[in-house]
Amino acid sequence: MVIVEGKGEQELNNTGIGKAWNLCKMPFWQQGSSSQRQNQSQSSSHSQAHHFHHNHQEGTSGTDSSGINSVSAVARALLPTKRRLKLDPESKLYFPYEPGKQVSSAIKILNISRSNVAFKFQTTAPKSCFMRPPSGILMPGESLIATVFKFVEPPEQPDKQPEKKVKDKFKIVSLKVKEGVDYDIELFEEHKELVSVEQILRVVYLDPLRPTPELEKLKKQLAEAEAALEARKKPPEEPTPRVVGEGLVIDEWKERRERYLAQQQGEGADSV
Repeated sequence: MVIVEGKGEQELNNTGIGKAWNLCKMPFWQQGSSSQRQNQSQSSSHSQAHHFHHNHQEGTSGTDSSGINSVSAVARALLPTKRRLKLDPESKLYFPYEPGKQVSSAIKILNISRSNVAFKFQTTAPKSCFMRPPSGILMPGESLIATVFKFVEPPEQPDKQPEKKVKDKFKIVSLKVKEGVDYDIELFEEHKELVSVEQILRVVYLDPLRPTPELEKLKKQLAEAEAALEARKKPPEEPTPRVVGEGLVIDEWKERRERYLAQQQGEGADSV
C-alpha cells in the first residue's frame, strides 16, 4: 500500500499515484457485490413488473368478461321480442260509438310461429269489457277471430262529441307451449317468466253512420266470427254410410233388416 503525504490532489494525479488510489478506493469484492445487487434489483424489478402485468391482465380479463356479460344483457333487453302472433288490426280495436249500448269489435289472431302458442286477453276495464274467447291455444298456422265487447258510457252532455282519447286499453300476451298441452287457467301464472306481450291495443271509436274502410272491415270480421261461433255450436255430423263398389251406398241397418226378412220368408216356405 502506497502512502504519500504532503502532496496535493493535483500532484497525486500528476504522479499517477492518484489514479492507482482511485482504482483502489472500491475493492473487487464490493464491485462484485454491487453488480450482484444490481442484477438482483433488475431481477426483482422484472419480477414485479411481470407480476403487475399478470395481475393487470387478470383484472382486465375479469373486467372485460363482466363488461361483455353486462353489455350482452343490455343488448338482449333492447332487442325487440320476436312475435309469435300476427294481429289484424295490428294495434287498435275499433268500436262503433253508440253511447249507453254494448258494442262489439273484432280482431284476427294468427299463429306465425313453429310451435303451439297460448294467448290471453287482458284489459284495464274488466267490469265493462269482455272477450270471446278470452284465451286459447293456436297451432302453427291456425287463426281465429276474437270478438271484444265493450259498454260505451254515455257522455255527461248529450251533445258532446266522444273523446278521442279513451282510457280503456287491451293487451294480448302469448306463451309458447308444447304439443298436447291443454289450456289451463294457471298456465300463464306458472310460466310468467316466459310470457311475452304481443301488443297493447288502444280503443278507437267509429261513427256507425259514416262508412269508412275500418267500419266495413269490422262488420266483415264480426260476421266471420259469428259464423264460426254458430259452426262450433252445431252437433257433430253423423258418419256417412259405407260405400261399397262404385256409386253403391249401403245402409248397414237396412241391409241387416233385409237379410232378416229373407230368412223369415225362407223358414215359412219350408214349414209349408
